[in-house]
Order: sequence, then structure tokens, then C-alpha cells
Amino acid sequence: MRKALYICYFGVREPLVQTQVLPYLREIKKGGTDVSILTFESEYGRRDEASLRDQLAEEGIDWHPLPYHKRLSVVATAWDIFRGVLFIRRFISKQKPDILHGRVHVPTLMGALARKFSSHKPKLLFDIRGFFPEEYTDAGVWPENGWLYRSAKRVERWLLKEADGFVVLTEKARAMLFPESATSGVDVLGRPVEVIPCCVDMRRFAAANESARKEIRDELNLNGRFVFAYVGAFGGWYLTEQTADFFGVLKNKDPNAFALVLTQSPPDMIERPLRDRGYESDDFLVTKVPPAAIARYLSAADAAVSFIKPCYSKQASSPTKNAEYLACGLPIVANAGVGDVDSLIIENRVGALVNEMSEKGYADAIDEIAFLEGTSQNCRRVASEQFDLEKVGGVRYRRIYTNLLRS
Repeated sequence: MRKALYICYFGVREPLVQTQVLPYLREIKKGGTDVSILTFESEYGRRDEASLRDQLAEEGIDWHPLPYHKRLSVVATAWDIFRGVLFIRRFISKQKPDILHGRVHVPTLMGALARKFSSHKPKLLFDIRGFFPEEYTDAGVWPENGWLYRSAKRVERWLLKEADGFVVLTEKARAMLFPESATSGVDVLGRPVEVIPCCVDMRRFAAANESARKEIRDELNLNGRFVFAYVGAFGGWYLTEQTADFFGVLKNKDPNAFALVLTQSPPDMIERPLRDRGYESDDFLVTKVPPAAIARYLSAADAAVSFIKPCYSKQASSPTKNAEYLACGLPIVANAGVGDVDSLIIENRVGALVNEMSEKGYADAIDEIAFLEGTSQNCRRVASEQFDLEKVGGVRYRRIYTNLLRS
């Protein structure tokens, strides 16, 4: 049986790992791969680690946690990279894995450095996910063209040379990095490339049914109200003011409308803007729910909104929220210029695209989704065809593992 070490610079308890890492590893195992995962834990040494390790072991996932350091971020990250390289080098020596699978830049750097100092040379899969250096500048975390950005770009160029295969989230990212692979499936050096968008477990979203809809709408007193949902964070490249403006236009068009916001961000980031735009306390709900409850809450909605800064880095973005919305049968109002969202909405008629972030643009989008036919069924069909964890994500990850070992 082939072996793989998945390297992730997040903690195993984080929602992203629970929804976008572990489900993929379970799918990869189906292809006959013995899977181990390295994570970095901000609460390293918690009492539940032994039981969590046992739980993952029952699923056939071998978990190795290391402590995550945050203070003095650049120094802390450098220290974590050093610790990660030492661990991976020992892992390579003892386990002789066939594949090192790095989730984005920092984990892939750990794998590449560890392999440099090892006699056994596993294949290196660079799971790019997003344009990491540009994401930090676009979000305002790093100054544009500053030394941190330039250093990250040098590392990125090296990793693009060192890796044996690549995963990107969007066709736009493929066209920008590996255009030749669109027809051949490999880059100019013959290395395999796969486009794997952020997928969802369609079985989990089966909970968004008519029974759940009636139950949650009764619970929240939403009967007779048109409900627009938003899932995710605010700030950075997530457009808080524009989202609030959209809800304001919705309120003007339909005074009985309701805003359902499921967010991990501080509630006041969106509550105050909603109040400023005419929303009373019984016109909105801003709350944080665990991933397992998202489908139930979204079942109460009629449509959903997804506004993300249309910057360079977001050409590589596949918003998980969009897959979740569609899996719940919700049409999407989204802005243009983000990953493959434009083609997703236009070609499949699963929502409305906002080309102009203005009062008129928002009003036109709200009107447009009202005229979509067979919306809920069509949204679920598209989710199943393009974002299903098993039929899309699992199949493509197993395929690139196989192609990686053939190359």
C-alpha cells in the first residue's frame, strides 16, 4: 500500500480542517493510500488529544500534532517550519512515504526542505489552493511589494520548480500557472495538474430539506418572510460594507425581508451596519454555528449572497460557501471577478452576477433571481455535478496521486 503524509499548517479541530482536509483524506484512503497527517496545534497538549488520535486512527488516519507558535509571527513561523522539517525528515526516514502532500505554501516548503535532506525521495504534491503572497497583500496584511511579499514569491518560485505535481482550485488559476495542462493534464515538464474546487459532502447537506425548513423557520419566526443568507467571515477581502449595502437594498425592496448571517467574525461587524440600513432586531439574526448545523440553518433561506474582493489573488479562490449554498438549493448573488464564479452562475443559471457594486446592481440581481425557474432543484444538481466530495474531490485527488507516482 502506498503511503502519504499530508502537511497542514492548521489545527485539526479547526472548522477548515474538519470540512476541507479530513474529508479529502478519507476519500484519498479509498484509493488504497495509507494516510498520515501533520498539523500545528494552537492548544497543543490538550487532554482530548489521545482520544482524538484514537478517533482518527479508527478511520485509518495517523495523526501527528506539533505546537503552533503565534507571537512574533515571522519568527514563530520560521521556528514552526524548522520543527516541521525535522519531524518530516524523521518521518521520511522511518516510514518511507511515497508522497508528501503540502496544503499551500508553508507546509509544502516544509516537505521540500525535508526531502532535500533525506536519502529517500518521496514525490512532492504542491496543493496550491490560493495565491498566498498576493492574498496577504490584497487583504492588507503585508505591504504591497514589501520584503515579506518578495520573500514569499521567491519561495513560491522555488516550490513551483521542486514539486512533482500540483492542485489548484479554479480553471482561472490553471490558466494563469499551467495553461498547457487544460488539454493535456500535465504542465510543460510533464507534471500532473488537477483542478479541485472546494467540495462539500452532499450527504451532510441533505439535512437542508422541507422538514428542516419548516422547523427552523418556525423556530426563528420566519414564516412569510423572504430570507437572504450569508455564511462566512467579514473583513479583509470579504466585503462587509458592500454586503450590508446589498441587505439595505433588499430591505428597501421588501420591508419584510430577513437577513440570516452565520459568521465566526465579531457580530458587531455586521449588526451595526444592518441597523444603519434600517434593520430592526427582529429583521436579522447574526450567529455562529458549528459546521454540522450550517445546512439546517440554510434550509430556512430562500437565497444567499457572496461578495469577495475581486483582486488578483481571488482568481485562485473557490469559495466553500458557494458550494454550501448550492447544496442547500439556494441561488447565489455574487460579484464578478472571483475564481470561476462568473462561469458557474452564468452557464448554470444558479443565481445572479453583480457586475457593478451599486444600489442598481444589487436591485437588478435581486430581481433576476426571482425569475429563475426550477431554482432549488437546479442548484442541487449543479452542486452534485461540480462540488460533490465523492464524485469530484475524491475522484480527482485519487487520480493525481496515481498520476504523481507514474510521473
